[in-house]
Amino acid sequence: MKALIQRVSGARVEVAGEIVGAIDQGLLALVGVEPQDNPASVAKLLHKLLNYRVFSDADGKMNLSLKDVCGGLLLVSQFTLAADTKSGLRPSFSSAAAPALGAELFEQLVELARQQHPQVATGRFGADMQVHLVNDGPVTFLLES
Repeated sequence: MKALIQRVSGARVEVAGEIVGAIDQGLLALVGVEPQDNPASVAKLLHKLLNYRVFSDADGKMNLSLKDVCGGLLLVSQFTLAADTKSGLRPSFSSAAAPALGAELFEQLVELARQQHPQVATGRFGADMQVHLVNDGPVTFLLES
């Protein structure tokens, strides 16, 4: 699994003009699932999402995690993260998980996140979503499980 995370001062996801998920300060995580991923991949990625130190401490150093700052976590499925872009000028999605596996593992990630963290919001799997965010920093990292 891959997650492109962005430290945000606020983010929201809309589907057909309706806000389906929103957070204030926290992390926006665009999540891609690959065919080899499994429940262990879900657990490993969530551990990184909750504990990766990307928030500033009192000295301005990135020493605090999402858990430390009690920030929100906005999870958005993004199958294009699993695209193969190594050759040519058009992405190939043969390296992305099938939709059924992607949906299953993304839902596992959401449920596990809600068990371990108080502020979790999501987009809508498979929907045409508009993601609005204010990247704080900017700070962006690609995490892999």
